[in-house]
Amino acid sequence: MARRLDQTDRAILRILQKQGTPSQRELAEKVGLSQNACWRRLNALREDGVIAHDTVRLNATALGLTLTVFVLMRTRHHSREWFETFRKVVGSIPNIVDFYRIAGEYDYLLKVVACDMNDFDRVYQQIISKVELDAITSYMTMETLADNRDLPV
Repeated sequence: MARRLDQTDRAILRILQKQGTPSQRELAEKVGLSQNACWRRLNALREDGVIAHDTVRLNATALGLTLTVFVLMRTRHHSREWFETFRKVVGSIPNIVDFYRIAGEYDYLLKVVACDMNDFDRVYQQIISKVELDAITSYMTMETLADNRDLPV
């Protein structure tokens, strides 16, 4: 069951999504709580799984990862064995930053970041050499309009 969030919880989450790791004092001041009360709320949000983990968003372009590719994959295999192999292969490739099982004409959607087309082809070859697939289609992005947007809280 989802945790019921009040306005203060939502304010804390919005600040954390925008700023990442403000000091306890700064966060408490922004939401109008004492540091102890703010700390208790943060702990409760973590314990309830609302805050999954603390991370830093990196700039892919600054890291030389200038190509983003969305890859749609279809398979004829739907056994647990095949899926576990597929998950293991995909999970072992750091360039695959998002991985979804989807409904529709294709079965899986991957988001791949790469330095260039050769780097993407290396990822592609790793997948097809280890997993049997029925069809694959890839869409190269031309421009990022919005990425990793904050969740609506």
